[in-house]
Formats: sequence, structure tokens, C-alpha cells
Amino acid sequence: MKPNTLRHIFNVWPPFLLSGIHVTELAPDWSFARVELRMRPWNRNYVGTHFGGSLFAMTDPFWMILAKERLGRDYYVWDKAAEIEFVKPGKGTLHAEFRLDPHVLDEIRAETANGQKYLRWMPADVFNAQNEVVARVRKQIYVRLKPEARTATG
Repeated sequence: MKPNTLRHIFNVWPPFLLSGIHVTELAPDWSFARVELRMRPWNRNYVGTHFGGSLFAMTDPFWMILAKERLGRDYYVWDKAAEIEFVKPGKGTLHAEFRLDPHVLDEIRAETANGQKYLRWMPADVFNAQNEVVARVRKQIYVRLKPEARTATG
């Protein structure tokens, strides 16, 4: 699937659409994603700020998807664990960016070359319109080179 197609699908996918989550950018080479969380009457919590589950949901799939697409079909890539720290109340439109740098891909390839699994924590901060951190999210991805890829290259 092309990144722009997936971006459009995400933007009409009910869990994102109804939560006010909007994918504003997904790079053609899968190296970058930008996501916004727009304040809506139905995604506010009891005290009128963004619901914490929406802050987490806006960051949920992106590290796994970027890594999977950048590494290619020779790798298994899964989400393994996640953490979120709420720093300050989120109001208005929030945003998060995910940039998968080439050195991270090189690290993953090196750590999985022997067929072992590799777990890597990937950080993503959520910002408000004033560029203040509202939440810190960490996702741990699981990566392993598929057995058939090891025998084909080694």
C-alpha cells in the first residue's frame, strides 16, 4: 500500500475519525509521520481536556508501521509494549511526529542479522499548539529477520 493511501484510510477509519485523530503527513519513503489530535466535544475527559486514551491512540501504530515498511518483507515487526507519561493537560489541537532515521534502521538490521529478536524503545512526544510537551510516549517494537531471509542471504 502507498503511504498516501494509508493516510487517507486512517483519516476515515472510525477509531481515528471519531477520536479526532488526523494523519496530516506520511512520507513517501515511510520515514516520517505527523499526526494531530483535534479537540471535539466527544473526546474530552471529565475536566475538559483531551482524553488520555486518545493521546495514546494517536501515537499507537506509527512506529511499528514505519519500521515494517522501511525494513521490508524480510522482517517481522510487532508492537511489544508501551508507556505514556502525562506531562500537562492537553487542550486544543495536539500533534506528534515520528521520524525513523537511517541509523536506527542500520542498528535494527545489525541486531537482527543472526535471526535473534530485537526489542527497541521508540519515543514520541505529544505537543500542544505552543510546542509544549503534553505527553511522552514510548513504544517498544519487536523485530526479527524471517528465517527464509536469513537462509537467502547467509
